[in-house]
Amino acid sequence: MLETHPFKNFVPRNVKYLLLGSFTSKTVTTDSNYDWYYCSSRNQFWPIIEEVYDIRLATTAAKKKFLRNLGIGVADIIRQCERSAGNSLDANLTGIVYNPRLRTILTRKPISKIFFTSRFVEKLYRKVFGDLVEELTSIELMTLPSPSPRYATMTRSEKVERYKQLLPYL
Repeated sequence: MLETHPFKNFVPRNVKYLLLGSFTSKTVTTDSNYDWYYCSSRNQFWPIIEEVYDIRLATTAAKKKFLRNLGIGVADIIRQCERSAGNSLDANLTGIVYNPRLRTILTRKPISKIFFTSRFVEKLYRKVFGDLVEELTSIELMTLPSPSPRYATMTRSEKVERYKQLLPYL
């Protein structure tokens, strides 16, 4: 079954950085608390961010305000897809339709860095938007350790330390 991304791109007026993920978790359709990016109870993104910045972000409004203060936008590279195995693994996403607004965001907004949430997303970006990689050389491309609990190469503490090194200061 073809799924369409349930969330709009989050691009604050003062955007300088773009956090780019793949696609929402399958949980978005079954978990009533999953109301925005990275809100699956298994995803470590927001707990990592809370630790990096020593802040509590209990609501979607608080998360948006926090990102706005840092000039960080959030989007996923995939707009529509199917799940071949019925789970949230990126490797099982098929029939992919890419986010058509990304090109506009990157060419019309003063983005200085893109933070990919995984190597998978970075590879897709380079494949699909290779012309922008060549054209927009002033945009720095950085890959964060995946916030997925399945990415067990690093502990959560190690991920926190790496995020501290890469993300902008508050």
